[in-house]
Amino acid sequence: MPRFRVVIPDFIADDLSPELGVLGDIADVTALRVADESELVGVIESADAVMMYTLPLTKRTIARLTNCKLIVRCGVGFDNIDHRFARTRGIPVCNVPDYGTEEVADSAIGLALALARQIGFYNSRLRRGEGPWEWTQAAGIRRLRGRTFGIVGLGRIGTATAVRAKAFGLDVAFFDPYKPDGFDKALGIRRVERLDDLLKQSHVLSLHTPLTGETRHVIDARAVGLMPRGAILVNTARGGCVDLAAIPDAISSGQLSGAGIDVLPEEPPPADHPLLAAWRDPAHPCHDRLILTPHAAFYSEEGLLDMRTKGAQTCRRALLGEPLRNVVN
Repeated sequence: MPRFRVVIPDFIADDLSPELGVLGDIADVTALRVADESELVGVIESADAVMMYTLPLTKRTIARLTNCKLIVRCGVGFDNIDHRFARTRGIPVCNVPDYGTEEVADSAIGLALALARQIGFYNSRLRRGEGPWEWTQAAGIRRLRGRTFGIVGLGRIGTATAVRAKAFGLDVAFFDPYKPDGFDKALGIRRVERLDDLLKQSHVLSLHTPLTGETRHVIDARAVGLMPRGAILVNTARGGCVDLAAIPDAISSGQLSGAGIDVLPEEPPPADHPLLAAWRDPAHPCHDRLILTPHAAFYSEEGLLDMRTKGAQTCRRALLGEPLRNVVN
């Protein structure tokens, strides 16, 4: 039986043991470790399968693939792959939607709790030696139990987040026009039919939606303005779902009491990005009330291993002609 060739363009830079443990008997696995799509010219064309992470894979590269049976995005979001063009070439694109469900849900709740309890605020102020060493620095904190935790997108991660929020006694409501009926009853949460109605009642809003034409900047200044004054915004989904320009002004005005952002439209962001400038400035309210993490909500050692092995298992099914799961195109 001829050996296949599986190519990993980016992200992976170690001994490939997880991938070889799944594919080693049928395929040679190559990690290219490139930083730009242009570097793929001449090195990816003969791949039988491609395992993608964060690098863009556009029409110009997909058009050069001569033997490809699968492109798998080893993660949930797949907006970095021109999956529609891949379909015209007869190449299925799959994702790995279940590798870090627990980790992202834990991170969303962790950010929400840290902001609601003003943990980062207290820590930041005390470290700078500002204000008294007492609770009054963040006077006005409200009890979390009983307040509304809004979720946009009730997929796997949104559901896991809902279960965790319920455990804290929050009133969980969600908006997801593509979710079949009945999940609200099964989970003991509330469905809201219009996004604006969810925004108006959400003391905490957590995003768990893919990035599409519908969801790009779904949370902007207008949306934030509909939320209760002093609300909290958490985004562990995709960077483009939030218009970052809305955050500094909303925090400065008190419309948002805080925001927890794990994902940005460009990663790493430009050093002079206005959001980062506000976050780094001790004189700006964002310095104490904005938590940024580097697209790390998915990460645990177990989750990283799941992401790699599940991506490799998807490749194996494609190479052996077995039915595929999680086809997104």
